[in-house]
This record gives sequence, structure tokens and C-alpha cells, in this order.
Amino acid sequence: MLTDEYRYKILNSIEIKPTLSQRELARDLGVSLGKVNFCLQSLIRVGLIKANNFRNSQNKLSYMYLLTPSGVEAKTSIT
Repeated sequence: MLTDEYRYKILNSIEIKPTLSQRELARDLGVSLGKVNFCLQSLIRVGLIKANNFRNSQNKLSYMYLLTPSGVEAKTSIT
């Protein structure tokens, strides 16, 4: 289950740094990579974030997570 606390932390982290990897996000939040993956998929499914592909500095394909207008609204309603 995705609590308001984790929802806010993830949305805030994505807003600050959209190119943050799932591994970096897991480390920053102090949770497992699997939990971050589950939470991100849940947020994508309900339309609060979207994932776009981009090439990172090592020229590898990565994801950039972006808040949707609904995500911005949800983030402000949590605070």
C-alpha cells in the first residue's frame, strides 16, 4: 500500500530531479528497490506521473519520471 508519506516523498523527489533512477530513489528514501518500483508503477497507473525514455550521460537508455497535472495537484493536497 502506498501511504501519503511515500507518495509525497516520491512526487517531491521526481519534481526536483526527474532523471532520478529507481535505485537512487530507493537509497534516498531508505526503502527497497522493489518497493520503489511498485510505488512508481502504482503512480503511473493512477496518472500522477508518467515515464519517458531519454539517453543518460553514459548514452544508455533511461527513464525520466514527470509529474502530470494530476500529480502536481495530488502533491499539493498532501502537504
